[in-house]
Amino acid sequence: MNPKKKKGHFSMIWRFLRKYVWIFVLTLLFSMLNTVFQSLTPQVVRYTVDSVLGGEPFPEALTRFVPEEVLRALPPMTALLLAAGAILLISVCSGLCTYGSRMGTAKGSEGFVKSLRDALFRHIQQLPYAWHVKHQTGEIIQRCTSDVEVVRNFVTNQMLEVFRTVFLVAFSLAIMFSMNWKISLVAAGFLPIILLYSGVFYSKIAKRFLIADEAEGELSSTVQENLTGVRVVRAFGREKYEVERFDKKNQRFAGLWIRLGKLMSVYWGVGDLSTGLQILTVMCLGVWAAVNGEITLGEFLAFVSYNSSLVWPVRGLGRILSEMSKAGVSISRLSYILDSEPEQDPPNAQQPPMDRDIVFDHVTFSYEGQPVLKDISFTIPAGKTFAVLGGTGSGKSTMMHLVNRLYDLPPDCGRITIGGVDLRDVSRPYLRRNVGMVLQEPFLFSRTIRENIAAVRPGATMEEVRGAAGTAHVDDAILEFAEGYDTIVGERGVTLSGGQKQRVAIARTLMQDAPILIFDDSLSAVDAETDAQIRASLHSAKGSATVILISHRINTLMQADQILVLDKGRVAELGTHEELLQHNGIYREIYDIQMSSADRAALEE
Repeated sequence: MNPKKKKGHFSMIWRFLRKYVWIFVLTLLFSMLNTVFQSLTPQVVRYTVDSVLGGEPFPEALTRFVPEEVLRALPPMTALLLAAGAILLISVCSGLCTYGSRMGTAKGSEGFVKSLRDALFRHIQQLPYAWHVKHQTGEIIQRCTSDVEVVRNFVTNQMLEVFRTVFLVAFSLAIMFSMNWKISLVAAGFLPIILLYSGVFYSKIAKRFLIADEAEGELSSTVQENLTGVRVVRAFGREKYEVERFDKKNQRFAGLWIRLGKLMSVYWGVGDLSTGLQILTVMCLGVWAAVNGEITLGEFLAFVSYNSSLVWPVRGLGRILSEMSKAGVSISRLSYILDSEPEQDPPNAQQPPMDRDIVFDHVTFSYEGQPVLKDISFTIPAGKTFAVLGGTGSGKSTMMHLVNRLYDLPPDCGRITIGGVDLRDVSRPYLRRNVGMVLQEPFLFSRTIRENIAAVRPGATMEEVRGAAGTAHVDDAILEFAEGYDTIVGERGVTLSGGQKQRVAIARTLMQDAPILIFDDSLSAVDAETDAQIRASLHSAKGSATVILISHRINTLMQADQILVLDKGRVAELGTHEELLQHNGIYREIYDIQMSSADRAALEE
């Protein structure tokens, strides 16, 4: 792995770990103490076999407190019971250390992962709209759930296990070398082999896990997209197609994990073979040494016990290394989110009055090199109703996204000003508080209708909520529900019809009481009569607000103070309804297509 990358991984982990590092240090100390206590049991067994049953001298550490003569005078059964009591006491101390270690791990891990989740969610909220457009929702969710859990496992289990294993190996080898350096040397000789093959598999597993992890993100995105678009799936009878599409991605995902499983099977098989050879070799050498009198029977039993406690953690070290490869991938994926540049305002961001003219001055804009707006210039007078008409892809919505700074206008691509102040110099939070926007496909939260309408003003009274709903002509429809305003809106508003969702979204925007209101084809799902009623209510309720209407309906736009016609990203026409009719251009063509003679007569009346 690239050293810079490793350093970046460490800094990302340390950023969230440093607050809880003292907890993990205590946890590690408890774990090391547990290792020390567990290492005492083989010594008790050793001296029980050699000294109590075999007549060998008792250890000096014991005779300092209890004379040799007193120990020899004890009946054999009493001595065995004392040895059993010692083992029990050691087990109690070991259990207390295990409890402390587990509690520290739980407290530290939850604190660490909470800080990480909070930072991820907070940062995602600050990322530009363009970043969200480029990334699938399912993939982002997968990174913030599965990858966070992998990193948690790495920090709270694998890192601590590595320290514990290193301490255990060093401590056990020290005791083993003090007992018999020849056999210990042979036992230790197998350790580099185990670590070497673990390192080889570590590099291979990391690559395959990355591919499998990305496939999991694609699978999550497929499920999320299907559930979100459940209405379309049902309406067009696409269930079979969606099932087949999911099956293909699921089959690929399963195949990748099977390939990874095969590699892991080889890894574990080789590991079991090397571990078995190590134990067999140590057993044979130990038996030979015991038969030839180089070690006692108690020493042999203790040596075998230490070797077992040494081999299996080292054997598990390979598993830890393989899991750490997953952690490296997950840390990279989380770092990508945290390192993505958030929206930032200049230090001297302004908060100018928003009840001023909005001026587009030679504005040009492209999406990833694809031109959308081409040198457009016009003025939206303050306090007036300004309408925008144009075909699909003409740049209508893009203009409004620029006004709300969902996209920032690049340098040397013209200017958009409010009261003479460049929008790029205006504080984003301030701007968005003062620009109310209703989209063609509004998003509603899975909460009550009242909570959705009052989302921009959580403390609003019921009268204010109903007043906004009345202006949007959705109050009567809401009261028809059994729970009224307390009706829970399903995910993405599936409880409501398309027109009801749009009207609830309009009511929510009206609650914002912003001096600039943008309606981006937000009346497309309501009938012409309701459309006219809503426009009439808006006209009387908007006060001095600047209203920008985007629609494909002539009858929605014709009463505006000015109408802008866009054609392929350029300003084709600009004027009042009467002026554009006399011009005999694009607007007149659309008018003649949409408006029948009966419609025209009704309008004249």
